[in-house]
Amino acid sequence: MQRFAECAEAIAGTSKKLQKRAILADYFRSRPLDEAAVSATFLSGKPFPAWEETTMQVGGSLLWRLVAELSGNDKAAMEAAYRKHGDLGAVAGDVLEAGSGHSLEILEVEQTFRQIAKARGPAAKAALVRDMLLRATPLEAKYIIKIMTGDLRIGLKESLVEEGISGAFDVPIVEVQRANMLLGDIGKTLRLAADGKLADAKMRMFHPLGFMLASPIQSAAEGLNFFTDAAVEDKYDGIRAQAHVSAGQVKFFSRTRDEITESFPELPQALSGLQRDAILDGEIVAWEYPGEIGPTAEIVDEMLSAEAENKAANLGRARPFSILQQRLGRKKVSEEAVRRFPVAYLVFDVLYADGELLIDWPLRDRAAILDQILNLQSLSHRSAPVTSLSSSSPSQGKIGGQIRLAFENEEQVPAARVIRAPVFRAVSAAELELLFTAAQDRGNEGLMVKDLNSSYSPGKRGKSWLKMKRELATLDVVVTAVEYGHGRRVSVLSDYTFAVWDADQDRLVNIGKAYSGLTDAEIVEMTRWFLEHTIEDQGFRRTVEPEVVIEVAFNNMMQSGRHESGFALRFPRIVRLRPDKLPEQADTIERVREIFEKQSQ
Repeated sequence: MQRFAECAEAIAGTSKKLQKRAILADYFRSRPLDEAAVSATFLSGKPFPAWEETTMQVGGSLLWRLVAELSGNDKAAMEAAYRKHGDLGAVAGDVLEAGSGHSLEILEVEQTFRQIAKARGPAAKAALVRDMLLRATPLEAKYIIKIMTGDLRIGLKESLVEEGISGAFDVPIVEVQRANMLLGDIGKTLRLAADGKLADAKMRMFHPLGFMLASPIQSAAEGLNFFTDAAVEDKYDGIRAQAHVSAGQVKFFSRTRDEITESFPELPQALSGLQRDAILDGEIVAWEYPGEIGPTAEIVDEMLSAEAENKAANLGRARPFSILQQRLGRKKVSEEAVRRFPVAYLVFDVLYADGELLIDWPLRDRAAILDQILNLQSLSHRSAPVTSLSSSSPSQGKIGGQIRLAFENEEQVPAARVIRAPVFRAVSAAELELLFTAAQDRGNEGLMVKDLNSSYSPGKRGKSWLKMKRELATLDVVVTAVEYGHGRRVSVLSDYTFAVWDADQDRLVNIGKAYSGLTDAEIVEMTRWFLEHTIEDQGFRRTVEPEVVIEVAFNNMMQSGRHESGFALRFPRIVRLRPDKLPEQADTIERVREIFEKQSQ
């Protein structure tokens, strides 16, 4: 483990990519294969391979307590060390005494990580962590904690680890990248590279691929500057989700690659009828259903004819994200929640089908395969009524070709549906503008404009997919608390909690937190101000005099008990400082309610 930590230190000590790559290649070549494979996973910032669902469930507070206990430092000394370094791993390397450990083997560390993951309860986990840190050198402890917290911060992305593997074993980088993408296991990828068997890598189902991302455009005219053969879809305000379907099993993954199946227990039922292995890309949305759902799996070639418009309208319409929010973060979703907040999965792409990865195929061909998959399976259950959902494990049966969930009562509620997202065509800015207006009239955010000749680029944002969104509302808010940042911003107060006025009680109520949007120079200037106008120093966080007004933008607004205002902003970011405004001129909770009600219409 000491050699690993020294390698990580060397990588952190240079900003040159080629030098980082050379350090990695030399390290991988110099270590036994088993050790090199585990190291590749650790250097990717993870304790376990990406495809595994294993977690240690050890929080930062437990690690903080153990480091303080083993070092003998009090709260003030620990906080001072954190402000100096910016992450707990670096703090451990600083405050733990040299010579307190005798060095660990890297395979021993991996084994201990797995023991921690299996251990039940904080006490058992803490005992394993304490024993490991006692036996580690300070430098080893630094990187053990960095790996445990997922906070490596040595200027190293997984893509550079892939390059290190390529250099170490003299294999093409594209083969390493493809194998790692298919397997979700960079350690296994290293083993295959060492053996010259990268071509043997097969797609590992239920390991999410990266999501292709879109670039924003400001106008319809700009939308057709990059390509002329465009497919146009509504941009839905939901949760981007990748569905993996294999042998009747279905799992959903968010854009952060977290599994979210439990939040939507009725959705797997809607796809379990597929007889083909597939990976689908789409959006989970809160959905308002019409009386009958028309055909769902067809490309709409007309620009915006009455027939095309009716096809889109007959599918139903998306409801605001704030409604979908009621379903998130719940380990168990009640029957009442399923009934009150029905959802649909709008599919717009297919990445894998019948043993073949399709991401290199052009969109027009992927769209044809997606239509074939949905049409061949009929998906008759998409309009089936749902009669039950047990709180533990939903039972499933086919009744007259329709999938039913097993609720304890017989009250009919809408079923979750799989819907082929309607696709329109546009060849001029005027047509695109009409489609944009129609999408907004349907309550959606705007449009997605896609090049029909484009391949699917996991994790990349280019000009093949474009997003055209409606102008967002902004709020003028008052900063009430600030926090130290991370990484290069560890010494400045860059994270701002902000509030609006509650006129009835004549007080500020917090509504959100933002940390992006200001320049480095502005952050430095504001840090000086906040340090001089602190009401209470809480270590990492300071409450400050409510004098600074900022303008914030956000994607949308939802009701939430997280803040005392009763609302929360989705993806807030700072637009600008407002030194021209006094705190009493900031927006009010009435304005917040007005925006919320407008977006809910």
